[in-house]
Amino acid sequence: MTALTRPIRRLLGQTAPAIEAAPATRTAEPIAEASPTVDAATSTIGIDIAESDPLLAYLQSAPGPVDLARLELESPAVTALRDAGVALIVPLVSQGELIGTLNLGPRLSEQDYSTDDRRLLTTLAAQAAPAIRVAQLVREQAHEAAERERMEQEMRVATLIQQQFLPRELPSLPQWQIAAYYGPARAVGGDFYDFIEMPGGRLGIAVGDVTDKGVPAALVMARTHSILRAEASRSDSPGEILARANALLEPEMPARMFVTCLFAILEPETGRIVMANAGHNLPYIRTDDGVIELRATGMPLGLMPDIRYEETEGVIAPGSNVLLYSDGLVEAHDVTQQMYGFPRLREAMTVDDAGSELLDRLLETLHEFTGADWEQEDDITLVTLRRASGVSDQTGEAPTMTSAFSIPGEEGNERLAMDRVGGAVADLGISPARLERLKTAVSEATMNAIEYGSQGRADVPVDVEVEATPDAVIVRITDRALSGAVPEDAETPDIDLKLAGAQKARGWGLFLIQNMVDSMDVTTDGSTQTVTLTMARKEPTDG
Repeated sequence: MTALTRPIRRLLGQTAPAIEAAPATRTAEPIAEASPTVDAATSTIGIDIAESDPLLAYLQSAPGPVDLARLELESPAVTALRDAGVALIVPLVSQGELIGTLNLGPRLSEQDYSTDDRRLLTTLAAQAAPAIRVAQLVREQAHEAAERERMEQEMRVATLIQQQFLPRELPSLPQWQIAAYYGPARAVGGDFYDFIEMPGGRLGIAVGDVTDKGVPAALVMARTHSILRAEASRSDSPGEILARANALLEPEMPARMFVTCLFAILEPETGRIVMANAGHNLPYIRTDDGVIELRATGMPLGLMPDIRYEETEGVIAPGSNVLLYSDGLVEAHDVTQQMYGFPRLREAMTVDDAGSELLDRLLETLHEFTGADWEQEDDITLVTLRRASGVSDQTGEAPTMTSAFSIPGEEGNERLAMDRVGGAVADLGISPARLERLKTAVSEATMNAIEYGSQGRADVPVDVEVEATPDAVIVRITDRALSGAVPEDAETPDIDLKLAGAQKARGWGLFLIQNMVDSMDVTTDGSTQTVTLTMARKEPTDG
């Protein structure tokens, strides 16, 4: 006789995970050869026993083998087992839980199972049940480990996809400061933002969030990103761009997924902004009269066909801030499960901070609210636009051009700052020689800010502001002053001492900067430090 086990699948109630994972009709390999006195017929039986079947409770408490012929129980499973030719069931119980059975057919001698047979089967079941339970647990752990590895690999792929579609550089616009922050959660979501150059010097701005997480969300995000860019090249209407994107996404959107998205077109020279919204968070605008919302409504992308999106138009006045964001910020919870919420965000917007300073303060208030042990629940995306105040081309007294940007505070980005400043002032009539001197000074000052201020950390940015008046170009380079961007122990450079090896290198960068521009000034407020470089637009000898 060959005795076989049959895993049981619990359909309802609390059960062991390993049993739930076992196929209902699968039988295990032979686990023992019975004594010659137990001449049962060999069979492979797989009967699904429902959780509500009374046979389960009966086997759970049975003291030994159960004779089906003598069992008086209204049970569909008993009927099925009898029809399959099972005569005797031996429960396999481990730590008080039924994990399977030994199913035996009639004895070949056509005699009943003896007391010795039953005693042998009871002993066999007592020894086999723990071993089978261990095997089930090992199989469960192996399955869970494989599933964890699959999910971790999926997260790595999703993160790579997501990062590839985020802008590598922020736009550099005269009279505007643009800053952005993207903070992924531990589980990758589908947040994205993008800046798209459009005809006439206009700028397309997109911020969106794909529901769900992992590779599916990342792929939908990549598809949405590509569609928006393609449609922005064909239309100058945010409503039409979103409508077309919805028409393309809806037929192919996976079940229970959709995309919230806000698309705006900005005219930098006038501050005019036209916006359409597909179910995304409304942007906040800080003005001299308070904080307002720029309202536009519409269904998320991919939910249903033939959706029209209304457009809202406004003007961003000089000195105003605009914040575009995803719900990872407002839906963050503290240890008591209270939500950060829109009122706190609105209150935080009342302070007039520019660019990365606003982002830093928003993240600081978020961390103060959530506490040190906060586990981020969703991606956080923030995009800010600030129009410079005091802009005028009528009197000639106010700046004729203002541009601001931020760079990550890591080594090598001084060249990025130098190139962007050079591009911002390239059309101001500065002679090539003086322009190169200005760019060299910017590079050296930014290098100091990265080394001593940011300490090479990409998450501690360096802010650069370029202001052009009718007479001069003024560049302000601001760092977070973690250790002071200007060395405190810098010596006055002496070429003879340097050649003699009696003077160290610290201070020579400042010496170079001072000799590259017309004036240099260093100010600090304890938390930030600003190096201001001034270069006349014309040589002093030009008359």
